[in-house]
Amino acid sequence: MTPDPATPAGAPSRATGGCAANALRALVRVLGVASGAGLMAMVLVTTLDVALRALGWSRPGAYDLVKVFAALTIAAALPYTTAIKGHVAIEFFFHRLGRRGRMVVDAVMRLGGMGLFGLLAWGCVALGNSLWRSGEVSLTLQLPIFWVPYVLAASCGLVVLIKIYHLLHPGQPLIRP
Repeated sequence: MTPDPATPAGAPSRATGGCAANALRALVRVLGVASGAGLMAMVLVTTLDVALRALGWSRPGAYDLVKVFAALTIAAALPYTTAIKGHVAIEFFFHRLGRRGRMVVDAVMRLGGMGLFGLLAWGCVALGNSLWRSGEVSLTLQLPIFWVPYVLAASCGLVVLIKIYHLLHPGQPLIRP
């Protein structure tokens, strides 16, 4: 299918998906920003903790906060990395295959990835449910942490949707970096 001439450069054409693809793109971008914010929060908490300790003021809980921010940063960055096809590939072996072989290997790997991330999402929901039932909290600040695996599960579910998009639109990243 040829691109729509009325579509501005850089904008997704109708051939690359409709409202669902646009919603997926928007969600991936929001999570990318959230990942950057999580990274900045880790830097700020760590810097503040070191500065306060140097001044003789010790505030407990920096470790708890950095741990939660790290989990959220990784969870939020995963869909963005998948959407731009930023994962490492074994190019040496992949390019030795013919076009049909690359397509088959790519499809099999995407299906395997969908299964893996689907199982990971399911396991994270089970972990979140377990943490919620047990009332698990962080060590120092006593923050409830059951919701962190739920965020990771949602992120893994989003990765599955992105992989479905990539299967339906081969050779095309969902978004450009």
